[in-house]
Amino acid sequence: MPRPYGKPEMEPLLVPSVCPLCPENEARLDALAGRYPRRDALLLPALRLIEQERGAIPEEALEYLAEKLGLTPARVKGVLTFYTHYKRPGVGRHVIQACCTLPCTLLGALDLVAHLERKLGVPAGATTPDGRFTLLKVECLAACDEAPLVQIDDGYYGKLTEAKLDALLERFL
Repeated sequence: MPRPYGKPEMEPLLVPSVCPLCPENEARLDALAGRYPRRDALLLPALRLIEQERGAIPEEALEYLAEKLGLTPARVKGVLTFYTHYKRPGVGRHVIQACCTLPCTLLGALDLVAHLERKLGVPAGATTPDGRFTLLKVECLAACDEAPLVQIDDGYYGKLTEAKLDALLERFL
């Protein structure tokens, strides 16, 4: 019989055969499980834990999370591919996202992307050979008043010129 108040009772998390997490993060994930009434709600923080530990979310982590959380592998992969902020293998240590929606484009975003492509030596959508940067053209970063704008990792940088962008990149070398 379900409990009328409070969190529903949940079965304990499964223990998959292969774990992409260190024992400390595995314990953190188990502790987080008590804060979420549904297993699929735990998926986002679980993906973040794996990303923080491994630097990216490898394919074997999808199977691990599916088994651990009692979800299908397709559900886990669907969530991972829906959210663009999770790093996948092959993504550079720093991700540069250049906003290319209308306000940024009108104020020179495409020129900045071309400048970045020349400076980094890779086209948009690629990672530099040293694995330091991945350059992406993205849709709205929701800071039109700062156009043209790029996001590098978790930081937003606006009202950019080529000179300001060059100085900014120096901070990430």
